[in-house]
Amino acid sequence: MAKLADDIPTFMETARMAAERAGRLLREHWQEFLAAGIGFKGPVDLVTEGDRRSEAAIVEIIRSRHPDHDLLTEERGALGEGADHRWLVDPLDGTTNYAHGFPVFAVSVAVEYRGQLQAAAVYEPVSERSYVAGRGRGAWRNGRRLTVSTVEELDRSLLATGFAYDLREAEEETNLDHFDHFSRAAQGIRRLGAAAMDLCWVAEGWLDGFWEYRLHPWDVAAGILLVEEAGGRVTGFRGEALDLRQLRLVNIVASNGRIHDAMLRVLEQGRTGMRGTPGGG
Repeated sequence: MAKLADDIPTFMETARMAAERAGRLLREHWQEFLAAGIGFKGPVDLVTEGDRRSEAAIVEIIRSRHPDHDLLTEERGALGEGADHRWLVDPLDGTTNYAHGFPVFAVSVAVEYRGQLQAAAVYEPVSERSYVAGRGRGAWRNGRRLTVSTVEELDRSLLATGFAYDLREAEEETNLDHFDHFSRAAQGIRRLGAAAMDLCWVAEGWLDGFWEYRLHPWDVAAGILLVEEAGGRVTGFRGEALDLRQLRLVNIVASNGRIHDAMLRVLEQGRTGMRGTPGGG
């Protein structure tokens, strides 16, 4: 176990290097990548040359520094099988924003050991904000330690959320009912279109909480560790621990911890309608 803890600074540096290199690539070649064309993985689920090139840069760095580790990436899927360490890579979180020239997107890289997150980095190319976290070593942005907000009551909180790509086709779990309930319960709600950034901003204390349906493990892995290491709390919609080892979609709630139980009570309402505004956390 001591050896594992000793490895964390190295993993933090690998994650930071990979996220920053990929992020600079996305920023510097933005127009070139868009000119290469935009593809569709589904009716509205985009993929750009930026996604592919960013992922290639990240995989190259991880492979060069940790050749015996497995990877799970958005575009390539699982690379390797059976290693204790696995890297989770989102090469371009906010692809729709990127494709439209909207300057809100990020690169997300994390590593887990037997299912427990060890180190993570998120890089926002436009702002050049570089987030990094290590288990037991805190969460940081450009060298400044992060701490979640101190807001105690849900009706004083600023939240964020997002909506799935298949919102048009989905008959259930669209998040629209929860959005309605939280709109009545919180001070305000924002929608960035990039879950990794939402989670970073909870860790930063700019947001007090975040929830979203059906995200992939690579969407949230880095952000989860950042929030937890900044003093926040991350669970599923019923307060359960999240298991990213399974290749399935997750429902996530992240907060400063103080309003977490109040957020869970709102989520319990589902499609049943408002039954009074929940109190503080």
